[in-house]
Amino acid sequence: MKVSTKGRYGLKSLVDLAMYHNSEVVTLRSISERQNISEGYLEQIFSRLRKSGLVIGKKGAQGGYSLSKPINRTTIGEILRALEGDLVLVDVNSTNNIDNLEKCINENLWNVINKNINEYFDSVTLEDLVNQYKNGVDNFVYFI
Repeated sequence: MKVSTKGRYGLKSLVDLAMYHNSEVVTLRSISERQNISEGYLEQIFSRLRKSGLVIGKKGAQGGYSLSKPINRTTIGEILRALEGDLVLVDVNSTNNIDNLEKCINENLWNVINKNINEYFDSVTLEDLVNQYKNGVDNFVYFI
């Protein structure tokens, strides 16, 4: 599984949004300037995030974006699935006419890894990343 720039920049921009929203909307321009991400690219990313229900857009002179729910209830898994699609290392559901050996490998390796990937990303929230960033901890521990 490889997370594209869309997923990485989307996640980075939502952490930024979570840190700077203060009950107000945040403009893409301000995120763009702070995170050095093209405003045009952020428009594409936020269009997907809005369609998935993760952010709310407000139009007009005082417009911008806000999170649709609290940061402690928004998981990294939700964000990445909205931007990247299914989070799988190997898509075993696309395999037709599999033999017993392949079925054994799928059930005991690929399905377990895919499940662990999803469980991990669903266990980390935006709040976790914001707190880690604010605490200056850059050695986040990953268990897969």
